Amino acid sequence: MDNLHLIHRRLIEEMELECGPDLADNVSEAVKKSCHYFIQNQHQDGYWWFELESNVTITAEYLMLLTFAGIEDKARNAKIAKYILKHQRPDGTWAIYKGGKGDISATVEAYFALKLAGYREDHFRLAEARRFILANGGLAKTRVFTKIFLALFGQYDWKAIPSVPVEIMLLSHRLPFSIYSFSSWARATFVPLSVVLDVKPVKAITKHQGVRELFASDQAVEPRDHGDHLFSWKRFFVQIDKFIKTIEDSPVRLFRKKALAKALRWILEHQEETGDWGGIQPAMVNSTLALLVQGYDVSSIPVHKGLKALERFTIERDDELCLQSCISPVWDTALTTLALSWAGLRETHPVMTNACQWLADKQIFRKGDWSVKKPFVEPGGWAFEFVNNWYPDIDDTAVVLMFLNRCNDQTSLSIGNFKRAVEWVIGMQGKDGGWAAFDTDNNLNLLNRTPFGDLEAMIDPSTPDITGRALELLGCVHYPLSGKVIKKALKFLKNTQEKDGLWWGRWGVNYIYGTWSVLAGLRSIGEDMTKPYIRKAVDGLRQFRNPDGGWGESCESYANSHLRMRGNSTASQTAWAVMALIAAGEGTSKEAIEGIRFLLARQLPDGTWDEEEFTATGFPKHFMIKYHNYRNCFPLMALGKFLWQPKEKGAFVYTAEAE
Repeated sequence: MDNLHLIHRRLIEEMELECGPDLADNVSEAVKKSCHYFIQNQHQDGYWWFELESNVTITAEYLMLLTFAGIEDKARNAKIAKYILKHQRPDGTWAIYKGGKGDISATVEAYFALKLAGYREDHFRLAEARRFILANGGLAKTRVFTKIFLALFGQYDWKAIPSVPVEIMLLSHRLPFSIYSFSSWARATFVPLSVVLDVKPVKAITKHQGVRELFASDQAVEPRDHGDHLFSWKRFFVQIDKFIKTIEDSPVRLFRKKALAKALRWILEHQEETGDWGGIQPAMVNSTLALLVQGYDVSSIPVHKGLKALERFTIERDDELCLQSCISPVWDTALTTLALSWAGLRETHPVMTNACQWLADKQIFRKGDWSVKKPFVEPGGWAFEFVNNWYPDIDDTAVVLMFLNRCNDQTSLSIGNFKRAVEWVIGMQGKDGGWAAFDTDNNLNLLNRTPFGDLEAMIDPSTPDITGRALELLGCVHYPLSGKVIKKALKFLKNTQEKDGLWWGRWGVNYIYGTWSVLAGLRSIGEDMTKPYIRKAVDGLRQFRNPDGGWGESCESYANSHLRMRGNSTASQTAWAVMALIAAGEGTSKEAIEGIRFLLARQLPDGTWDEEEFTATGFPKHFMIKYHNYRNCFPLMALGKFLWQPKEKGAFVYTAEAE
C-alpha cells in the first residue's frame, strides 16, 4: 500500500487547489481503507466473488426441483424454509426486491415451497400470505412460470398453460419465431421447457403439500383472459395457442420425434463440463427437469452434474440456505480491479497481476449461440460466470479489456488475444448502431406479447448502457472517432436519449446507471462534452440530487416513470452520478463534491459501505438484483477517478483501426 500514499500525495497537491486540503486528504484515506478491504478479500486464485441476491422464487424453485427429482432432505428443506420466511414482509407477502410491494407470483411460490417443506396451511405465516393471494385473484393471476411449477405437482392444469411446441427446434434461425429470435436467457430456458411441456409430467404429492386452497373460486382453473379488444396481439396469441393444443392432442405429429431428439441433443451439447447451462438458474433448473422427464435418472452423468452445478450456486449460513440466480466472479473481478487501478494501486502489485492472469485465462475462444447470426466474427469475449462458454457478453468483455488495457500485462494476455476480443466487441454491434448484452439484432418486440412474454424479457435489444460501455472500451484503444462504428453508435445514443436528457438503464437502476454509462463512453471516444445534448444530460443529473448530497433511484422507476431518478440515496448510485459528472467535465462542481462528501460520510471503518437497496436489473419491472459488490467497488472507483481528474491514466497496449 506504500505506493498509494506516494501517488495520492502528488494527486492531493493538485486537488487541493480545486477542492481544499481537507476533502482531498479525506478522499485519499477513504480510498486506502477501501483498497485494504479488497486486498484482504481477494481469493488466492486471483478473483473476487460476492453474493448476487434476487428474490425467494429462485430458492423456492430449487426446493421444487429437488422434490420433483425425489431427492428428499428434511434438514435442507428446513434451511430453505427458514430463508424464505426470513424474507416475508409484515403483510404476509413476498416482494421481488427490498422495499418493493407484495408480488403475487413470488408469494405463491414461497407459499408452495413452504408447504412442500412441511408447513400446514393453518400456520399463521401461510394464512397471512393466503389472504393476499386470494384477494388478488388466486393462482390464475400468477406468471406463466409459476403455473408451470404448480402443474409439475398437479396443482394447476397443464391445458391452461401456454404451449411451446417442441417442433420450434426445427425452425430456421432466419424465421422470426426460431429459438435464435429469443434472448439468450429465454432460449436456454425455452428449449428444455419445450421438452417438459411436451411430456406434461405430474409428480404426486400429499394433499397437505398441495395448494388447491389458493384458487380464488371453486374452479380448478379460471378462464384465461383474451384481452380487452376484439383485435389484439394477446387475443391473437391465445387463438394460436388453442390451435397448437389441437395439434398436440393429435395422434399424428410427423416431426415431433425429430424435434424432440434435436431438443435433447441441444440441451446436452449446451451443458458445460462443470454441469452448468447458460450460467443462470432458469436454464439449469429447466434443463435438469427436461432430462428427468425424458427418463434420465438422478444418478446419470448429465443430471448429476447439473444438480452439482446448482449446488455450487447455493449460499448456506447457519440455519439458512438460498440459491443464487447466477454467480458473478468475472464481473466482480473486472469491476474491482478497474476500481483498484483508478484508486492508484500499481499494476505490478501481486493483487493486480494475479487478477490479470485469472481474467486472461477466462477468455473464450469457442463460438457460442451468438455466432448463429454472426458466423464470420471470431470469438474472444468473456462471460459473467466461472464457466459459460456459450454466452459471453459485451459488458463483461468491455470491462475486462479496460482493466487489462490499463495493466499493460502482455504476459497474461497477448496483444493478439486482446485485439481478437476488441474485434469481437466491434463485430457484435447491431444494425441500429447499438450493442445488446449477448446477441445481435435480437429485437423482435412481438415476442414480448406472446403468452410466455409476461416478464417482457423475450428479447435482447441494443441498449444505451451497453452501448456506452462498448464506446468506453473503444475510446481506451483509440478507435477513430470518424469511423463508421462510432458514427452509428452516436446516432443510436442520440435516438435513445429521453426528453429530459437522460438515458434508460437496462442492467442497472435506472436512468442514473444508463446516463453514467453513456457519458463515460462519450468522454472516452473524445466527444465534445460541451455539446447541447450532453449538457442536457448533466442538467438532468444535477436536478435530481437528493438533499443529503447523494443520488438514488427506486426499482419502481421502471414501471412508474414519475419515480425516475427518485429514491433514497445509495452508495452505488451516487458513485455512478459522480462518475457521470466527472466524465462530463464537472468533477469539481458543487454537485460532484457533495456526492463525494456523501460517500465519505457513509463509509464504514472497514472501508465498505452499507446498501440495502437493489440497484441492478435482471428483467426491468419483473426481476431485480442486488450485487453485494456494487456498494463497494463503484464508490472506490468514483473516489479514485475524483483524485485522478483531470489526468487520464492508463497505458495502451493496442490501438484499433477504423474499418
